[in-house]
Amino acid sequence: MTDDDATEPQEGTSADESGDFAEMRAAKPWLKLINEAEKTFAEYHDKADNIETLYADLKSMSASNGEREMKIFWANLEVLKPSIYARPPVPVVTPKFKSRKPLPRAAADVLERCLLASFDMEHVDEPLKGVRDDLAIVGRGVLWLRDDGDEESGVEAVRYEHVERRDFVHSPSRKWSEVEWVAKRSWLSKDKGKKRFPDTWDSVNLKERKDPASDGSDVEKQGEVWELWHKDKGVVVWVSPNQKEDSDVLDIRLPHINLQGFWPCPKPAYGTLEPHTLKPVPDFVYYRDQIKEINELTERISALSDGMKLRGFYAAGNGDLSSAVQAAMKAQQNNAILIPVANMSAMGTASLKDSVVWLPVADVAMTIEKCIALRQQLIQDVYQITGISDIMRGSTDASETLGAQQLKSQYGNVRIRDRQEAMISLALSMTEIAAEIMAENFSAETLKAMSQVDDIPSAEDVQMQIQQIMAQVQQAMSDPQAMAMAQQQPEQAQQLLQQAQGQIEQLQQTITFDAVVGLLKEQKVRPFVLDIETNSTIQPDEQADKQMRTEAMAALGQFMAQALPLVQAQPETGPFVAGTLKWVANGFRMGREMETAIDEFSDKIAEVAKQPKQPSPEMMKMQAEAENAKEELALQERELSIKEQEVQIKGGEVALKQQDMNRRDTETAINAADKAETHRANAEAVDREDAKDMQEGDRLDQLTEVVSQLAQAVTEMRNAMMGGQ
Repeated sequence: MTDDDATEPQEGTSADESGDFAEMRAAKPWLKLINEAEKTFAEYHDKADNIETLYADLKSMSASNGEREMKIFWANLEVLKPSIYARPPVPVVTPKFKSRKPLPRAAADVLERCLLASFDMEHVDEPLKGVRDDLAIVGRGVLWLRDDGDEESGVEAVRYEHVERRDFVHSPSRKWSEVEWVAKRSWLSKDKGKKRFPDTWDSVNLKERKDPASDGSDVEKQGEVWELWHKDKGVVVWVSPNQKEDSDVLDIRLPHINLQGFWPCPKPAYGTLEPHTLKPVPDFVYYRDQIKEINELTERISALSDGMKLRGFYAAGNGDLSSAVQAAMKAQQNNAILIPVANMSAMGTASLKDSVVWLPVADVAMTIEKCIALRQQLIQDVYQITGISDIMRGSTDASETLGAQQLKSQYGNVRIRDRQEAMISLALSMTEIAAEIMAENFSAETLKAMSQVDDIPSAEDVQMQIQQIMAQVQQAMSDPQAMAMAQQQPEQAQQLLQQAQGQIEQLQQTITFDAVVGLLKEQKVRPFVLDIETNSTIQPDEQADKQMRTEAMAALGQFMAQALPLVQAQPETGPFVAGTLKWVANGFRMGREMETAIDEFSDKIAEVAKQPKQPSPEMMKMQAEAENAKEELALQERELSIKEQEVQIKGGEVALKQQDMNRRDTETAINAADKAETHRANAEAVDREDAKDMQEGDRLDQLTEVVSQLAQAVTEMRNAMMGGQ
C-alpha cells in the first residue's frame, strides 16, 4: 500500500462539476484547521518520539560506548502487546432479533462471506498489529479504510491501512462524538500527483520527506497532501501545506462512500487520555522515573562489577603506594592478581602473613547486592504500575497456590482490559465500515464472486424458468391432440395445470441474489435487519478454554437430563425449558455456531410443546385394539341386521302366501255354496212343478250324490293345501 494510492478518490461530485463548493475552495482556512490541531497535539507527539526512541532505536543500542541499560520497557511491551491483541477478528453477520426470514438470512450469509474474503485477501492482521503497537507504546492507534475500485479492470476491494501517528489529526474535542473532522496525510510523487490532481498539482512545492524510514538517505522529493473529511460540512478536501500562497485546495468533493458514521476510519484505539480531551497520555510517563532509576542502578552495578576483582599488594623496590593502588584498580588482566609495592612498611607489619595485603572486595560485593535488591524492588514497582502480573510474564513461585496464581492472572487481565476492549471496538467498527462499503458500492458480480454462493439463483434465472413453464402450458393449449386428451380426461388435465401454477408460485417466492443485493444496498433498512459483530481478538487461554467447555457440557447435560423428561410429561413447560436452556448457555462463550444450534433447539422445544401430546406406545396399542374390537362389533351388528332383514323378507313372503290361500279357500267355498244353493233351488222347483214326474226323482238323487262328492273333494283339496304349507 503506497501513500499516493491512499489519496485516490472514487466517484463523487467534484467542485468543478457542482459549483456548490466555490466558497470552500480556498486552501488557507483548511490548512489553518490542520495547523491548529497539530499545535494542540505537538506536546504529545514530542513525548511519543522520545518514547519510541527508548523502545527501539537501533543506532543508539548498537553503539559500543553506550550506557548499560535494563530493557525492561521493551520487555514489558512484548508481554503487553499479545495480551492486548493476538489474532485477527472473524466477522459475524446475523439477522437482528434472530429473524428466520429467508431473505435476511441469505443477505447475512453473503455479507459475512464477503467480509471473510476481504480480511483474508488484505491480510487485515498486519494493520491491526500496527494499531496495537501504537496503542501499547504511545497510547493511540489509528486505522483507515478505503474503497479501492478500479473502473478499468473492474476490481473492487476494501483497503485497511494503519496510519502513522503524525499522519493523523482531528479537530480538538472533549470526546470522539464531538469531533468535527479528521484528516490523514499522504505523500505523492511528482508523477502520481500530476495524475491525481492534473489542474492543481503545479501549485505544490515538492520537498524531501522527513521520515525515519529514509535514514538520511537521498529520497525523491514528494508533495505533502492532507485528505480531510469534514462531517459538519459534508465534504472531502485534499489540500497541501506546500501550496503556493492564496492557492485553492487541490480538490473538494462530496464523499464517494455514504457511511453511517461519515468518516472512513473507526474511533482510534485509545489508552489513557487527559481529562476532557482526546490527547493521549502514554503509559510510559507513569513509570518513567522508575525506569530511569533502574537504568542508573544497572550502570552502577556494571561499574562495580568491572572493579570487583581480586587484587593484592606485596613488597617491592622503590615506588609509591598510591600509584600501586591505582595500577591495581586499572588492571584489566584477570591473571594479574598481585601488585608490587616499594614502601610495603607503610601498609602494616612485616610478618609473613601480612606480607600480602588484599583489596576489600567483600565491601564491593555487598554494595552490588544492595544495588541489585534495590533494582528488583524498582522492577516490582514497575509491574505494579503497569499491572503486569508474574503469571503473564511466565514467572511464578513454586510455593504459591493455584488460587494465588489465578488471582494474579485475573488482576493483570483487569488492568489491561480497557486496552483489549479498545482493540475489539476498533475491530468491530472496522468490520461495520467495510460491510457498508461492500454493501453499497460493490457490484452484484463482485459480491457473488467474493461470497462464492452458488445456491442462490439470479432473478434472470428464475424468470427464465417461469417463462419456460408458461411456454410449455401455452404449447399444450395450442396442441389439438393435447386438448382432445384434456377433454377426454378433464381431471388429469386440471391436475397438470394446477401443478404448473404451483411451480410458478414457488419460483416467484424463491430468494434471488438480486433481492439479496437490493437489501444490502438499502441503507435505511439494512442497519435494522442485519447485526454485524466480531469475535474476540484476544488469544484465549487453552487451559481456561478447556475448563470452560467441560463446565458447559456438565451444566447443559445435567439440565437436559432433568428438563427433557419434564417436557415429555408436561408439554406446556416447553417454553419455560427453552428459555432456561438459553439462559444457561449464555453463561458460556460457545461461539456463533453453537449458540445458533442451541437457539434452534430451544425453538423446536417450544414448537413441540404447542403440538398435541403424542400417546405412549402402550396407549397406542390399546387404542388400536379397541378400534379393531369396535370394527368387529360393528361388522357383527351389520351381519345380524342383514339376517334380520332376510328373516323379515321371508316372513313377508309366507304371509303373502297365507293370504293368497285364504282368498282361494274363500272363493272356493263361495262357489261351492252358490252351486249348492242353485241345485237346491232347482230341486225344489222340480219338486213343486213336476211332482208328478217320478222319473225326475231319480235324477235328483243322482244330482245330490254329485254335490256330496264335490263337497268332499273340496274338503280334501283344502286339507291337502294345508298339509303342503
